[in-house]
Amino acid sequence: MKEMFVQINSCKLYAKLVGENDGKPTVVMDAGYGDYSKAWNSVIEDLSMLSNVLIYDRAGLGKSDTSSNLRTSSEMVKELKELLIEAKIKPPYLLVGHSFGGVNLRMFATEYQDEVCGLVLVDSTPEDYRERFLPTMSEDFQQAYNKQFTHEGNYDEFMESLKQLKDTRRKLNVPLMVLSAGKKAHYSEESQELWNDMQREILEISSIGEFVLAENSAHYIQNDEPEVVVSAVKKLIDRVCR
Repeated sequence: MKEMFVQINSCKLYAKLVGENDGKPTVVMDAGYGDYSKAWNSVIEDLSMLSNVLIYDRAGLGKSDTSSNLRTSSEMVKELKELLIEAKIKPPYLLVGHSFGGVNLRMFATEYQDEVCGLVLVDSTPEDYRERFLPTMSEDFQQAYNKQFTHEGNYDEFMESLKQLKDTRRKLNVPLMVLSAGKKAHYSEESQELWNDMQREILEISSIGEFVLAENSAHYIQNDEPEVVVSAVKKLIDRVCR
């Protein structure tokens, strides 16, 4: 295991590299909004048996410094790319993003397609979340949702990130696994169905995609059914390395 504080242009980022890499792609993980590297504690040990795994804290979270850059996905993608270069972690990368981390890593995969050999999206935020999904939820849920944006980017920066995701959307020639949480807290049957449909639609961005419904998981699939995340990563590593 190697812990490091990596100097990039705007700040120092904390990162941790664990695992045994015998020529396999490095698994790079990005946590959800306001979360940092510890969000992956439940799966990190099992994943480190499969390959090298890099977890890190985005600027302003965990042990990382704050950055003066905007807290939008396009900035975070730049910062992650700088981190990988400075830490001398060479491609190919197998990307695993949870929730908002999935937004960042979809954009990373689009920007650096030739450096990415696989993408696992763990209950990732769809680009049309605000327009299509939020209106189906209760007033209370919507208010709580809007008030949560205090940990890193504000509400406008988060919505700007979803717009960036929409604007950069391309067909990727990268194997994709979409994991959808099938037991979301506070969701009606209709909302849950819509959520799963919207997750399934993310498959359209890849020519090689697979949808997995984590039936017993709320939003943090990695905590509720860690084996679903580990198995998705293993599947992509096996596909790339055969």
